[in-house]
Amino acid sequence: MTSKAPKQDSIDALKSKMSVQKDSDKVFMSITEGEKRPFDFLRALYDGCISGGVAGVVVETALYPIDTIKTRLQVARDGGKIVFKGLYSGLSGNLVGVLPASAIFIGVYEPTKQQLLKSLPENLSAVAHFAAGAIGGIASSLVRVPTEVVKQRMQIGQFRSAPDAVRLIVANEGFKGLFAGYGSFLLRDLPFDAIELCIYEQLRIGYKLAAKRDPNDPENAMLGAVAGAITGAVTTPLDVVKTRLMVQGSQNHYKGINDCVRTIVKEEGTRALFKGIGPRVLWIGVGGSIFFCVLEKTKQILAQRRHPKAETQK
Repeated sequence: MTSKAPKQDSIDALKSKMSVQKDSDKVFMSITEGEKRPFDFLRALYDGCISGGVAGVVVETALYPIDTIKTRLQVARDGGKIVFKGLYSGLSGNLVGVLPASAIFIGVYEPTKQQLLKSLPENLSAVAHFAAGAIGGIASSLVRVPTEVVKQRMQIGQFRSAPDAVRLIVANEGFKGLFAGYGSFLLRDLPFDAIELCIYEQLRIGYKLAAKRDPNDPENAMLGAVAGAITGAVTTPLDVVKTRLMVQGSQNHYKGINDCVRTIVKEEGTRALFKGIGPRVLWIGVGGSIFFCVLEKTKQILAQRRHPKAETQK
């Protein structure tokens, strides 16, 4: 009988250790996942579409001039002058595409992320965030690419209005003209979306673990800025290639992604692949702070309207 007591104590100690470890692992749950509730795909899709659409419109409107300067810097050849007039050229037409594109992106990202977080081990949350970001990017690309093509053509002065841009692009280049640079767009935006969301979510997890509370609005903005700036810097060459392919129109100066890279390096040097990195990092860094702050705030408002008592007790 006396030999069983130590054994029972060991079993109890082991159970206690496993329980503590399990509770500790839960801290690494994404801040946006919130409390463990039954997974509701339609609710996650709806909330993601609303919050994504709002955040996309706000950040696009606020930072459109910086994006215009960035585009003009990337298109300019050696000795070309940058025009600083008409920095909001094409904004209204662009918002028509940004709203559904952002709504689709986050609308697909949120339920996909939540489902992956439930299916994968908790220590692989980064994989869930990365994969969900890529899937969301693919889903929204059918809207984002035509929107980007029209926007950038207007930013460099090829067209005066979005309807004229769409009509003339289709007339001169066919419908495929609206998807010019689609491959380079995916090459840039799929890793960009996946990396930025993964960095942002993991920063929030680490911050929540360190602070032992949810990040507030300024802290969400700070984390979004860091994630955006890092991702923007490392993906600048991809953005330059994408921009050159999208704005070349029917001239076909570049035959594809590889040819575009080779031609740029041959004619302008390797440094040309990093044209516009300053405005891009500034634009995406500030944009990340605004986007994620508005995104989380909108999601919080939606949650409060749905569960007023629960959110108040938080």
